[in-house]
Amino acid sequence: MFFKDVCCTITKFQAVVTMNNFQMYRHIMSPGWTLGWVWAKKEVIWSMVGAQAVDQGDCTKFKGNIPHCCKKNPTVVDLLPGVPYNQQIANCCKAGAVASWGQDPSAAVSSFQLSVGRSGTSNKTVRLPKNFTLLGPGPGYTCSQAKIVRSTVFNSPDGRRKTQALMTWNVICTYSQLLASRYPTCCVSMSSFYNSTITPCPTCACGCRDKNKCIVSDSKLSSVVGIHTPTKDNTPLLQCTQHMCPIRVHWHVKTNYKQYWRVKITITNFNYRLNYTQWTLVVEHPNLNHITEVFSFVYKPLTPYQSKNDTGLFYGTKFYNDLLKEAGPEGNVQSELILEKNANTFTFKEGWGFPRKVYFNGDECMMPQPDEFPGLPNAAHANLITVPKLALFWLLMFLAFP
Repeated sequence: MFFKDVCCTITKFQAVVTMNNFQMYRHIMSPGWTLGWVWAKKEVIWSMVGAQAVDQGDCTKFKGNIPHCCKKNPTVVDLLPGVPYNQQIANCCKAGAVASWGQDPSAAVSSFQLSVGRSGTSNKTVRLPKNFTLLGPGPGYTCSQAKIVRSTVFNSPDGRRKTQALMTWNVICTYSQLLASRYPTCCVSMSSFYNSTITPCPTCACGCRDKNKCIVSDSKLSSVVGIHTPTKDNTPLLQCTQHMCPIRVHWHVKTNYKQYWRVKITITNFNYRLNYTQWTLVVEHPNLNHITEVFSFVYKPLTPYQSKNDTGLFYGTKFYNDLLKEAGPEGNVQSELILEKNANTFTFKEGWGFPRKVYFNGDECMMPQPDEFPGLPNAAHANLITVPKLALFWLLMFLAFP
């Protein structure tokens, strides 16, 4: 389940807005969040710190000192890194990027401050905004109405004095993959050391609606308009594939040891428009409760149920492979896992060595059908049958000819 919290604290005419991302493995990446609402009365935004309204609106009624935004339904975005210090507050100015709670709780927050006019000066005259919207960066979020909660208490820098906000309210925004996109945004392919057949992503796993707009090969990139230029809603520009997904996750059962087995994971970007920053990968597999070593990725267990530890969160090592580059020779990241065998459950039969579910950046990926998973070769089954028959034959010979 996904949660989003927006907390607004009103002190006189000042409002501090804090956005906390409580989603364990879905972050908000570049080009960042966009927050909107509708004022209840005729409020205006006189000034902002740490963010800005994208449209000032009609402020012709004001003379001299002009408000920052006069729109009834302002739309606010984060500031870029490197803005002057007098335009910053804590947890602002990250171009709208917010980490997931599972990756880095300290970076899973974004804040800004605004000065509100025509809003009243007491909790009886201030009215709560309504119709909150959140893009992160594309659609998918649905926000509740604002709800008044206990007023926030602030401590002075020396810790010797406390002050209380005039009002505090919360807005909860939840994410739905079905609202964000009609089709999946990633798919899974599989292979193994014991079978030469590679199970590809399902055909048109992410929809083939852009089949006529895809790029056949890197040689045609110079003639394409809009390449290397992300759009606000992150509309992809894809390399032509049979699955037509921006992201493919490949799971390869690499080696079988006496007490361990080894898996290689490769994530490939087929989108020429987008670098994936602070990407996350979530895998569900029953043997993740005996994971021994992870190379080049960071691993954290996710245990929504205390009795079950079969889900793991993977993400890139900072400054090494936490950036998944756009489609091309460098548009992939990979790692290997070593897992300890459990004698009671381990087997390569019936696709047991492959994941049950895979999520990339919080969205569930399209899996092949279970009967398409790479299976053990027929010779392995034949050998299991041949040996007992041979033993039985010699036993009958012995009985017939004493």
